[in-house]
Amino acid sequence: MHFDTLALRATHQSNPETGAVAPPIHLSTTFARNETNELVGEYTYTRPNNPTREALEKAITLLEGGAVGMAFGSGQAATMTLFQALRPGDHVLLSTDAYYGTPALLEQVFHPWGLTYTRVDMSDLDAVESSIHENTRIVWCETPSNPMLTITDLLTVSRLAHDAGALCVCDNTWATPVLQRPLDLNCDIVMHSTTKYFSGHSDVLGGALVFKRNDEFAQRVRLLQGLSGAVPSPFDCWLVSRGLKTLGVRVRAQSLTAQAVAEFLDGHPAVEKVHYPGLLNHPDRALIHQQMNGPGAMLSVQVKGGVDEAIQFIGKLKLFTRATSLGGVESLIEHRASVEGPTSATPKNLLRLSIGLEHSEDLINDLAQALSY
Repeated sequence: MHFDTLALRATHQSNPETGAVAPPIHLSTTFARNETNELVGEYTYTRPNNPTREALEKAITLLEGGAVGMAFGSGQAATMTLFQALRPGDHVLLSTDAYYGTPALLEQVFHPWGLTYTRVDMSDLDAVESSIHENTRIVWCETPSNPMLTITDLLTVSRLAHDAGALCVCDNTWATPVLQRPLDLNCDIVMHSTTKYFSGHSDVLGGALVFKRNDEFAQRVRLLQGLSGAVPSPFDCWLVSRGLKTLGVRVRAQSLTAQAVAEFLDGHPAVEKVHYPGLLNHPDRALIHQQMNGPGAMLSVQVKGGVDEAIQFIGKLKLFTRATSLGGVESLIEHRASVEGPTSATPKNLLRLSIGLEHSEDLINDLAQALSY
C-alpha cells in the first residue's frame, strides 16, 4: 500500500459494537473482572496497557515497518526509558549536532548514574568508527539533525554499530516515516516525538519507540514503560492517532512550501546561509536521495550579523509564530541558541523554521518584508 492508504488503514477501524466510524477513547483507568474473578477482556489497569494506547502503538509500528512499538508521555520520556534499559558502565555514542535534550539527559541524569557517552560528528564515518568502544551499546543518530540539518548515513553507521555489537537508534521526528524509514536502512530502533508531525496540531505531548525486533531488549523497555508510568493519556493517544490520518498529506504539502521558502532565503542578500536538505548546494545531496523520499519541512537560516540582527528579523514577522516546537499546521520560528541556553553550540545568528500549511507566497512575502532592515 501507499503510505496514505496505510496510515488510514492503521488508524481507521469501525467499532464492531456500534458501527461508529470514529474510534472510541477508552478513558477508564481500570478494567472489571467477572464473577469468577477472571478479566472480562485483556486489560487490567491503564498504566501497563490501555486499548486506545495499544491502537496507537500498533499504528506507529505499522507505519515504521517495525515489530513492536511503544507510546510514551513525551519524546524525552521515550528517550529516557530507552537509556534506563541500559546498565551502569555502558556507553552511548551520539552526534555533536543533536536535539539538545538528548545529551542533557545523558549528562545530567545518566552520567551520574554510571552511563558514559561520547559526542561525535556523525558525518565523519572514520570518527564514528573510532569512537565506538567495547562497551558501546547504543549509537544514537538524528537525521536530519536539529538544528543544522546534517545528514547521517544510516546504512553505514548501523553497520558500524552492529559490527561492534551495538544497537543503532534513529530519531526520525523530523523526517517521519513519510520521508524516511530507518528500520529499512538497518537501524534497530526508531524514536519519535509524536508531539510534532504525528500529532500535527500543537495540542498534544507524546513520544514513541519502534523496534525492529521484539527481542529481550525491547521487552525490557516495555517493562520499564509500565513500571515507570511514562505513558500518554488515552485522550492524547487518540489525538495522535487522529493526526496520523493526515500525516502524509501534511508532510508533503509542508515540504513543498519549505522548498520554496528555502530557495527564496538562499538567494537573499541579508542571509548568510540556509540549511535545508532540498537545496542543490547541500553537501549531502547524494545521500539524501539515497535514504529519503523528500527534504522535509524544517529549515534553519543564518542571517547576516549576530544575535541583534536575528532578533530584529523575527520581531518583524507577521505570519510566523515565535515559538518553540515544530511539525504543526502553523509556521513557527525561533532563535535556537536562546532556547538551548548559555551552553548552546548553535550559531548565534541561526533561526529555526518549521513550515506549516500557509500558502508559500504569503510566507515568502512575510520573510521578505522582515529581512528589509
